[in-house]
Amino acid sequence: MTLDPIPALALGATLYMPCTRDDLAEALLGARRIPGLRSAVLCLEDAVLDRDLPLALTHLAAFLRTLSMRAPGPAEPLLFVRPRDAAMLEHVLCMPGVERLTGFVIPKAHADSMPAYLALPFHDRHRLMPTLETREACDTYEMRRLRDQLLVVQDRILALRIGGNDLLRAMGLRRPAGRTAYDGPLGGIIASLVANFAPWGFALSAPVFERFADISLLREEVARDIEHGLQGKTAIHPDQIAVIHAALAVPAAQVEEARLMLADDAPAVFAHDGAMCEPATHRAWAERLLERAAFYGIADPQPGLRLITGADQ
Repeated sequence: MTLDPIPALALGATLYMPCTRDDLAEALLGARRIPGLRSAVLCLEDAVLDRDLPLALTHLAAFLRTLSMRAPGPAEPLLFVRPRDAAMLEHVLCMPGVERLTGFVIPKAHADSMPAYLALPFHDRHRLMPTLETREACDTYEMRRLRDQLLVVQDRILALRIGGNDLLRAMGLRRPAGRTAYDGPLGGIIASLVANFAPWGFALSAPVFERFADISLLREEVARDIEHGLQGKTAIHPDQIAVIHAALAVPAAQVEEARLMLADDAPAVFAHDGAMCEPATHRAWAERLLERAAFYGIADPQPGLRLITGADQ
C-alpha cells in the first residue's frame, strides 16, 4: 500500500475540538471557518463527558454527512477524529463520509493497545496519529515494543503526538505557570521519545500549551519544540494558531546556512558565520528547515534571499 505523501509539517497548530460543538461544519468548512487552521481533531475522548457522548456522536455523524456532500476545497484543514477506544473507532468507520477524513488520532497508544486499532478496516487514505500519553511512554522498553509495531505500518503513521498533560498526570503533576514543557520532568520524557522514534523516521508533534493567555511563553515553548525536532503542536484555542505558525517561521540566517549546505558545489566542510558546516552531517537538518520555511515562511527575510525548493535541488 502506497499512500499519497502528507508531510507532518503540514499539520502546523492542530486544533482539538470537542464533538459536542454544534458548529463543527461552520468552524471547519464554512464561511466562518477558523482563520489559518491547517489541521483539526474532532474529539470524542477526554473533551467529552460520558453523558454527552451520544450527542457528540450525533454531531460527528452530521458533520461527516456535510463533508461527504462537499467538493474538497484547497484551503480546507486536514481532519482527524479521536475516538475513545478501538470499538468506538470501528463504529465511526461505518459512518457515511468517513472516507473523507484524513485519519484518526489514536488515544493512549502503547504496545498492548495498538494491535486492536491496527486490525480495523481503514480507508486507503486514512493516516494515524498515535498519542504517547500513558506511563508506558516513560519506559524505553515499552516504546521499543510500540516502535516495532508501527514500523510495519509506517507509511500510515503521519506523526506521533505527545500528550504532555496526561504524562504529567501519570506522575501526579501539573505544569506550573511561567514554565515551558521542558522546564520539568516532561522535558526529559520528550527528549527520550524523540530519541526512541525520530531516528527510525517517525515525526513527533509537540504537546499542548494550556496557558493560552501567555503568548510570550508559548513562543518560547515552540522554539524549544523546534530544538527537539518536533513538527507541529497541539492547540486548544484558536488564538494559539497564528502564534504557533509565526513561531515556526525560519530565521533568514538559518535559511541561508541551509542553502549553502545543500548547494551542489558545497565543500565537504566549511565555515559560515563562526560555525563549522558539514553537509554530509547536516543535510537532513537543512532539508527539513527549508521544508518548514516553505510552509511557514521566513521570520526576518533579507533582501535578495530566495528560498530553495525541491525543484531547485
